[in-house]
Amino acid sequence: MQHPSFSVYALDPIGIVHSCYREKFGIPRQPGLATAATAFIELLPPYNRPEAVQGLDGFSHLWLQFIFHQTLAEGWRPTIRPPRLGGEARVGVFANRSTHRPNGLGLSVVKLKGIDTRDGKVIIELEGSDLLDGTPIVDIKPYLPWADAVTDAQCGFAPEPPLKRDVRFTQDAVLSCQHYESSTGRPLQTLVIQVLSQDPRPAYLHRRPGRSHGIQLWDQNIRWQANDDHFLVTDIKPVELLHESTA
Repeated sequence: MQHPSFSVYALDPIGIVHSCYREKFGIPRQPGLATAATAFIELLPPYNRPEAVQGLDGFSHLWLQFIFHQTLAEGWRPTIRPPRLGGEARVGVFANRSTHRPNGLGLSVVKLKGIDTRDGKVIIELEGSDLLDGTPIVDIKPYLPWADAVTDAQCGFAPEPPLKRDVRFTQDAVLSCQHYESSTGRPLQTLVIQVLSQDPRPAYLHRRPGRSHGIQLWDQNIRWQANDDHFLVTDIKPVELLHESTA
């Protein structure tokens, strides 16, 4: 029920994200954990004006406010089982960074790589984002380390970065990465390692070693097997070939 003294505010997306992450599964749970991840924001009219980003290139990092567009229809949840607690214990929605929030808003710090204002467009290139392809951006602000970085902050149930898993490749998977990187310039193998080492699996699957999983990065489908002490990347194929084989 809406409080009588409050108004309803509408958010107008200012841009759309084009990202290497084409599906939710596999996206690191925090920004900056996969530095090889690439993305760019295409500003939408009427915000795609060069003067709107004037001076932004003087900052190395940005705050992005965005909408969790793929989970909005699922609504919010008052408590969440965070992966850091093994998917067993619950904490309040405001004590974690779950996508199932009352207003579906996300917040990320990303590295600014460049700004292109040619051809009537404004494109903001990013590094290390955790944003799904197609994510609506509702605001951009410069990151100020002297104000935004709190060195003595406490981190509750997540005091340390997550432990990283060992990621290995079959020879065929290595050759696929090398071929893709030579033809596109994209660091596929590095991105696969950075994404899988964070262990993107839901907590309940941690107790089921030997299972095969798949994620899509850029236009490539990555197949990998979760073993007790490492993850093994077994196969990498273009997504269109995968669709043709299952048609």
